[in-house]
Amino acid sequence: MKINQNTVLQGKKVTLVPYTSAHVSRYHEWMKSEELQRLTASEPLSLEQEYEMQRSWQEDADKCTFIVLDAERWSGQAGTEEDCMVGDVNLFLTDMEDPTLGEIEVMIAEPSCRGRGLGKETTLIMMFYGVTKLGITKFEAKVKQENETSICMFKKLHFKEVAVNRVFQEVTLRLDVNEQQRQWLLEQTNHMEEKNYKTGRPHSC
Repeated sequence: MKINQNTVLQGKKVTLVPYTSAHVSRYHEWMKSEELQRLTASEPLSLEQEYEMQRSWQEDADKCTFIVLDAERWSGQAGTEEDCMVGDVNLFLTDMEDPTLGEIEVMIAEPSCRGRGLGKETTLIMMFYGVTKLGITKFEAKVKQENETSICMFKKLHFKEVAVNRVFQEVTLRLDVNEQQRQWLLEQTNHMEEKNYKTGRPHSC
């Protein structure tokens, strides 16, 4: 999605940046993990296919993707952007009959970065972006039944379990963003800063 190609969303624990070709190599290494393939229902791709996928997602109007960086390492300039990568987050706007529905998917790929609240803040920031920039009023998340940590996180963010698919062993959770939920979301993300994405470290708008 082109709308976010120059956008950086800076939180306390995470920084979200657009998915570019500079991130593909690290992403490709992550997706060799059988655990991540299983949890994300993904098939292994070649590096060349991964680059093609990145280009496609950058152009597609129904997919919004950010790479998740460790904000502490990023702000401390402790390495390259690739060195700071910990995961990714996606919004899929694939319901042609309801453009206000977004399917959200978050992955903290680095095992050492799990259990630190990075996934929660990433999800909140992406939801804020979806509501304020993309006109999303309903979110869905489809999570493997075995991923109890992710299911628990979404429930803490007010998502409700609405369906279980026994065949795919998948739970669907949903959140309708009414005015009360919108205000809660704005409060949870009032520390977030939006910046311009440029070569090297981002600078404030």
